[in-house]
Amino acid sequence: FKIVCKAITAGFFMNAAKKDPQEGYRTLVDQNHVYLFPGSSLFSKSPEYVIYHELVMTTKEYMRNCLAIDAKWLYELAPAFYKQADPNTITRAKRKEKIEPLFDRFNPKDAWRLSRRRG
Repeated sequence: FKIVCKAITAGFFMNAAKKDPQEGYRTLVDQNHVYLFPGSSLFSKSPEYVIYHELVMTTKEYMRNCLAIDAKWLYELAPAFYKQADPNTITRAKRKEKIEPLFDRFNPKDAWRLSRRRG
């Protein structure tokens, strides 16, 4: 089961979201507020990090087809996109799980987005 979850994470690493302390989740890339779909099996569990397949806009922006993941998988499986945060800038409790998106200095800021790619 863990191998399948890692494979899905490797394919959808750009669709990662972290639990927001106030409400819902925030996407790691855009910092948009998103919420678990009420029909999701994860709705009552509220995992810290999730990968989603699609966003559906109704009264709120909902994540559908979600998978609970471990934060370490993101920088293990997508090292060109995520890195582990600098341990000197965060608290000890968050040191092991904090991740930040990387940006390619040789390409425009939003070049990684699928909507920006040609062909």
